Amino acid sequence: MKDLKKQFLESGLLDGLKTEAELTSLLKQLHSTALESMLQGELDAHLGYPKNAKNQGSNSRNGTTKKHIKTEFGKSQIEVPRDRQGNFDPVVVPKHKSNSLSVENIVISLYAKGMSVSDIEDELQEIYGFRLSTSAISIITDRVNQHVLDWQNRPLESVYCVVWMDGIVFKVRQAGKVINKTIYLAVGLNREGRKELLGMWLGHNESAAFWQGVLTDMKARGVEDILVTVTDNLNGFTQSIKNVFPTADTQICVVHQIRNSARYVVWKDKKAFTGDMKHIYNAPNKEMAKAELDRFAEKWNDKYPYAVQSWQRNWEELTVFFDFPLEIRKIIYTTNLIENLNGKIRKYTKNKMAFPTDDALKKSVYLALMQITKKWTAPIHNWGLILNQFLTIFEKRVQL
Repeated sequence: MKDLKKQFLESGLLDGLKTEAELTSLLKQLHSTALESMLQGELDAHLGYPKNAKNQGSNSRNGTTKKHIKTEFGKSQIEVPRDRQGNFDPVVVPKHKSNSLSVENIVISLYAKGMSVSDIEDELQEIYGFRLSTSAISIITDRVNQHVLDWQNRPLESVYCVVWMDGIVFKVRQAGKVINKTIYLAVGLNREGRKELLGMWLGHNESAAFWQGVLTDMKARGVEDILVTVTDNLNGFTQSIKNVFPTADTQICVVHQIRNSARYVVWKDKKAFTGDMKHIYNAPNKEMAKAELDRFAEKWNDKYPYAVQSWQRNWEELTVFFDFPLEIRKIIYTTNLIENLNGKIRKYTKNKMAFPTDDALKKSVYLALMQITKKWTAPIHNWGLILNQFLTIFEKRVQL
C-alpha cells in the first residue's frame, strides 16, 4: 500500500484530467490511497512537521491502525496514522465514524469558503499531501451548477406568512470589464414557523422590474399567497409586488428609512434628529405615530425637507406593522433578517475581489447559502403565539 501511495503521489495521475468520467474512474480506483495520503497530510499539520523529519515537539507519530470505512465507492480498509498523545482528530475520516469525507466534498467545502481553484490545489497539496489538478477541481465544482439549477426550480409552498426580499451586489468580469451585478434573495417564513430560502436570482442593478420577474417565478413554482412582504424602499417595489400578489400587505423596512433620512443630516443634529424619529416608529399605535410625525415635520422640515417628505411619501407602507400585534411587528418592521444573511454571505465570498463569470458567482453564493441555512431547522421564537395571531387576522388565507 505504501509503495502504491508513493507512486500515486509522485506520478501526477490526477493532473490533466479533462472529463468527469475520467475523474470518477480514477477516484474509484485510488480513493483509499487518497484518503491515506490526506490523513498523513493532516497528521503533518497536526504535529507541525512532515514525516521522516526531526521531531519538533513533545508529540510524535505512533504507527497506524486499520480501519474499515464506507465511501461513495463502497467499503474499504485503510491505515489511519496515530500520534503518541492520542489527540489527533482527522477531518477526512473522523474518529468513531465509518464514513469518510469524500475528495469531492472537501473540494466543494473549500470552494464554499471562498477559495479559488488554484488556492484549493495549493491547500490540498500543503495540508493533505494530495495533488489534484485545477482542471479536475473545476470539473468537481462545475457539478454544483446542476445542484443550483435543481434547487432554483424546486416547488415552493402555497402560502408564506412573511417574505423578506433584498439584493446584494458583487463584482463580475464581463467583456474585459468589471461590472456590478446583483444577487436577488427572498426568504420566506412558512406555516411551520421556519425560515426558508426561496431562491436566488442574478441580474444587473437592483430594479423593481426585475423583482417583478422574481415574484412571477415564485408564483410559477407554486406560491399562491404571501401575507406580508418586507422590502427596502426601492422605487416601484410595492407596485411590483401588488402586480403579482395583489392581496399582500407590503411593509417598507423602517431601518432603511431611518438610515436614508439620516444621510442628509449634519453631525451636530443627528442625535436630536434620530431621537425624534424614534418617537415615530416606537409609538404604541398608528394614530400616535402620525402625531409624532407631525411634530417631527414641524421641527425639521425647514432644515431637512427631503428627509421629512420621504417619511410622508412612504407613510402608509412604513406603518403597516402597526396593524399587527407586537410579536408580529418585531419580525416585519425591518429587513434585518435578510441583511444579516447578506453579511454572512460576504464572509464566505470576501476573498473574491471579482468573479470571473456569472456561473462562478452563482456557485459561490449558492454554496455559502447552503452552509448558512443548515442551521435554519427550528421555528422562530414564539411561533405558537404568532401563528395564532396570523390565523386570527387572515382567517382562511392561512390553512394548515
